[in-house]
Amino acid sequence: MPKIAEIERTPNPNARKFVLREPLTYGVSRSYESAEAAQGDALAAALFAVPHVTSVFYVDTWLTVTQDGEADWNDLARQVAGPIREAPSAAERSIELIEGDAQAAQVTPREELSADDRQKLDMIEMMLDQQIRPYLRNDGGDLHVLGIEGNVLKVHYQGACGSCPSSLSGTLSAIEYMVREIDPELEILPV
Repeated sequence: MPKIAEIERTPNPNARKFVLREPLTYGVSRSYESAEAAQGDALAAALFAVPHVTSVFYVDTWLTVTQDGEADWNDLARQVAGPIREAPSAAERSIELIEGDAQAAQVTPREELSADDRQKLDMIEMMLDQQIRPYLRNDGGDLHVLGIEGNVLKVHYQGACGSCPSSLSGTLSAIEYMVREIDPELEILPV
C-alpha cells in the first residue's frame, strides 16, 4: 500500500501531483479522463468516486489528480488520500499492468505503418523521451503518441498536462519544432 511522501503543485492550478514512497507501476502509465474510462482500474475508479475529480494519471511513484476547479485542494487532497493509500503496489499488480499496456499501446498498429513511418515514430519517441517527457513528468503529466496517419502525428497529453494551457501552447510548439527536424511535413494534432 503506497504511502504519500508529498503533494506538489503543478503548472495546472487544477491538478496536484502525489509523490509516493513506493511505486504503483513499473514504468507503465495509466491515464483516465472519465469515470467510464476508469471502470477496469480500481484505484482510478475510487478516485473518480470523489466529487470534483476530472482526470487521473499515474506512473511509477507518482499520481496526478485533476479537479474541475470547484473544490478546495486541502479538502480534496484528504479525500483522495484514502484510495491512494489503499491501492495495491506495483509489485502486486505488475503482471496485470504489463499485459494491459501491451493491448492498448498504440492507436495505429506499428505493423500497419510503412518502414519509413516506423523509423520516424522511433526517432520521435526517442526525442520525446530525451527532451520533452522528463519536463512533463516533473509537472505531473506525460505525453502519449497515438500514431502517425499520413502527415499527421497524433499525441495525447496525460495527467496535469491534459488540461493545462501551457501544454497546449508552449510545449506543443516545442514539440512541433523538434518533430519538423525529423520530417518538415509532419503536423502535430493533440487529441
